Amino acid sequence: METYRALRAATGLGEKSVEGAAAGLPNTWYGVTVEHAGATVGMGRVVGDGGCHLQIVDICVLPEHQGRGLGRQIMEELTAELERRAPAGAYVSLIADGDARHLYAKFGFAETAPVSVGMARLF
Repeated sequence: METYRALRAATGLGEKSVEGAAAGLPNTWYGVTVEHAGATVGMGRVVGDGGCHLQIVDICVLPEHQGRGLGRQIMEELTAELERRAPAGAYVSLIADGDARHLYAKFGFAETAPVSVGMARLF
């Protein structure tokens, strides 16, 4: 849990509370971590109901390890698992920050605007 929280903070995804991480992480449908020299330097998760709706979240790589294809590796593993286990017709979504949309497009994800737009509320 502390590794998860530290990676989010170090990569600009924003911090999550201990309580939030403790409640949320066990509900991961599938998760990937990337390690270098015994330390976790990247991660990604799929969350959701496992049938109708799934979302790719928490894709991040420490700044000093970016540009080495680790984000692509994380997405390859997540999408491979989705292709293996997600039922036909499952809606898989993600929120793309900045230029990350170019990476996600390589895996078949397309912008949904103007038909639909992402909305959020932070509690």
